[in-house]
Amino acid sequence: MLNRSLSTFMNAFTASDYTLYPFSTQNPKDFQNLLSVYLDAVFFPCLRELDFWQEGWRLEHEDPNDPQTPLVFKGVVFNEMKGAFADNERIFSQHLQSRLLPDHTYAVVSGGDPLCIPDLTWEQLRQFHATHYHPSNARFFTYGDFPLEQHLKQIHEEALSKFEKIEPRTAVPAQRPWPEPREFQITCARDSLAAGSSEQTTVSVSFLLPDITNTFEAFTLSLLSSLLISGPNSPFYKALVESGLGTDFSPDAGYNGCTREAYFSVGLQGIAEKDIQTVRDLVDRTLDDVILQGFEDDRIEALLHKVEIQMKHQSASFGLALASGAVTPLQHVASCWNHGGDPVECLKLGSQVARFRQRLEENPKFLQEKLKQYFKDNRHKLILSMKPDDQYAEKQAQVEAEKLKQKVDSLSPEDKQRIYEKGLELQTQQSRPQDASCLPALKVSDIEPRIPVTELDVVLAGGETPVQLCAQPTNGLVYFRALSSLNTLPEELRPYVPLFCAVLTKLGCGVLGYREQAQQVELKTGGMAAAPCVLPDDSHLDTYEQGVLFSSFCLDRNLPDMMHLWSEIFNNPRFEEEEHFRVLVRMAAQELSNGVPDAGHVYASVRAGRTLAPAGDLQETFEGMDQVRLMQRVADMADVRPVLRKLPRIKKHLLSCDHLRCSVNATPQQMSRAGTAVDTFVRSLGRSQKERKPLRPHVVEKPALGGSSPVMRRLVMEPTFTPCQVKTHFLLPFPVSYVAECVRTAPYSHPDHASLKVLARLMTAKFLHTEIREKGGAYGGGAKLSYGGMFTLYSYRDPRSTETLQSFVKAVDWARSGRFTQQDIDEAKLSVFSAVDSPVAPSDRGLDHFLYGLSDEMKQKHREQLFAVHREALVDVSTRYLGPGRSTHGLALLGPDNARTAKDPSWIVR
Repeated sequence: MLNRSLSTFMNAFTASDYTLYPFSTQNPKDFQNLLSVYLDAVFFPCLRELDFWQEGWRLEHEDPNDPQTPLVFKGVVFNEMKGAFADNERIFSQHLQSRLLPDHTYAVVSGGDPLCIPDLTWEQLRQFHATHYHPSNARFFTYGDFPLEQHLKQIHEEALSKFEKIEPRTAVPAQRPWPEPREFQITCARDSLAAGSSEQTTVSVSFLLPDITNTFEAFTLSLLSSLLISGPNSPFYKALVESGLGTDFSPDAGYNGCTREAYFSVGLQGIAEKDIQTVRDLVDRTLDDVILQGFEDDRIEALLHKVEIQMKHQSASFGLALASGAVTPLQHVASCWNHGGDPVECLKLGSQVARFRQRLEENPKFLQEKLKQYFKDNRHKLILSMKPDDQYAEKQAQVEAEKLKQKVDSLSPEDKQRIYEKGLELQTQQSRPQDASCLPALKVSDIEPRIPVTELDVVLAGGETPVQLCAQPTNGLVYFRALSSLNTLPEELRPYVPLFCAVLTKLGCGVLGYREQAQQVELKTGGMAAAPCVLPDDSHLDTYEQGVLFSSFCLDRNLPDMMHLWSEIFNNPRFEEEEHFRVLVRMAAQELSNGVPDAGHVYASVRAGRTLAPAGDLQETFEGMDQVRLMQRVADMADVRPVLRKLPRIKKHLLSCDHLRCSVNATPQQMSRAGTAVDTFVRSLGRSQKERKPLRPHVVEKPALGGSSPVMRRLVMEPTFTPCQVKTHFLLPFPVSYVAECVRTAPYSHPDHASLKVLARLMTAKFLHTEIREKGGAYGGGAKLSYGGMFTLYSYRDPRSTETLQSFVKAVDWARSGRFTQQDIDEAKLSVFSAVDSPVAPSDRGLDHFLYGLSDEMKQKHREQLFAVHREALVDVSTRYLGPGRSTHGLALLGPDNARTAKDPSWIVR
């Protein structure tokens, strides 16, 4: 359906005690189509044995065509979960939940323990479906402005009316409380990317909390959790993170309201094993101190202000986030409803806040009493520690090998023959085109021919700094952004720009220390952030803009305060807080290291494109494996002062009104006041006494914020750049791999870009999905085209790295031979337009114009080029850009040892 719909989201999620099947679309006909298919898929699936073999797990010969090759485990979900548990944070979080709630469903891995998945049979799956996937055990959630009556009628006619009501008996019983605390220690793989290789132990202290269906108690405990751990003013941040014992809070720290009974957890990761008891003592002592002293009124107000902002902020996926609890941790609608709670009560945050204020007014020790009740006096307490084992991967592989041997040894000759025949049958099914004609589909003619117009104004602040004004229904919030150029920054400082951005709003400014600054940010804004930007040009592959994007938002009443904070950050940042800087460095390094297993395909893609365009090297520096390794080295430094001294040098080139542009999204009524506030901010900034020259000699100028603007964007151009092929393998202790191959093609405004975009979707849906996921067993894979013209083929959690590279070659051959139909092309266009036309939140409208200079006219022209893509154009671009010897390719691989890359001298192994 991804290719027969204009869906803006489509997926299926596995929680610990329910599955969620969400989709969204802006087209009424499409909504009805998708609802029909989802109802069929959930309540009336075929559940064929071959599908179970393909998607779940199977025994199959290494070469399915040769029964003499060894039998091995295969299957998409099997490899997905192996990849999931390559993440040490995931291992810790899973054990925390399983051991704190051991009596029922939470004791097991809902997504499937890789070593238990081979025990599941097809018959068990079918029986589980029959008893659980019944309308009597289902809940339906819709959000949007399509008529509700039509949804209810369709759900009744296509599902509910076809079943008799049953008693599903799927309620999760309450966990029996423990008479005494419990303690466990587990092991994990050593993280080769983490700082402090000898200090990789994690410990946490966790407490079981009340049933989440008590919405006010859940609301109160969620707020209490935030007061305990959020930000540098919180007690546990001061006691644990700033103790110097570890790198960051332990995984899953804070309030978790996704299980029937909630829980709270706090601890440290990146500690020495000898410090486990010290951390435990610090947790107990901190709780005692807070029970005695309580919380400052300003911190409570800052937290309630945060709730108010979260209630007003609109995201493009607000409905989905509301159902899943992602809008704010206070709203776990799906979890609460799943256990018999009232979903509407979960949404009444205004009344919950009022009730919370009333309780505090009636009893100033309200929160301290809750702490004593649920923490100090709670015997259902878990101490969990995890330490690295250098043999962990080998031990896991050994257990898997033993499980495989056990399965194989139990097979009769007839069983083995059946497995061989089933493998051949599965191969035949995978190679046969699927007949999707029974599925409903939109037509290309259902796509809106024109884009909606975004009205923009441009004014000058401080006499010459351009400000883009975009009037939108922002619900009483003001969104501010500023982009500052990096063109004059010396080369040796570039690797430290991401670190500069990470700490800039957290070290203090003006008269405010870092704690006072954090308090003001929470009281007056929805957050203040800085991030490095590499913005490819729309028309030239070897041209790009480099800068830092500053962003924040606030309630209308707090706009002057927010802009004053930005003035202080730009003019008077405090870079002398050495100890807090060290804390922030450790946290940033730990976060980067922890993120690699989940985003391995992204890191591989960035690396593969590094040498194909001038922007690629900078992207690798800012957001690639080079940045992960740099932060690891900085975090390991005994003396961080040499790095700290780089920050004021970066500030001189960045924090001024030289080559700055700003944008504001707000309601029409707020716009005049917002423009005045931005003007005041710009006038407060310094300007260089003399014009600094760009470090790179070739700079091209383009109109900033529209062709009529007198202010120009300054883009770096490297006319002598020569792309080259580099193949890099990062050796990492993962059981699966992440593979990427990048090809230099055509940027956004080039006529071929539209054809390449449709081609990427066509190759994904009609070739790569079958080859990489269905046949190869990887969790994901496909092709994508970036705005800057990088065509990327990739795989995710892939058991067959080098074979996947051959699949990439086959995919190109398939495209060049034109083995696709007009229906395939139309479906690819539908899929492309579902992304092009995905909803944009009011806060983000006009952002592509602000960052890239993309006008509505340019986007409309590109839209018309997408409509016009035809078969001959697809064959042509696949031959001219992707064919052998045509464009320069780059390859990257993240994962375990690989005999082929080790022997091939063209691969750089790191």
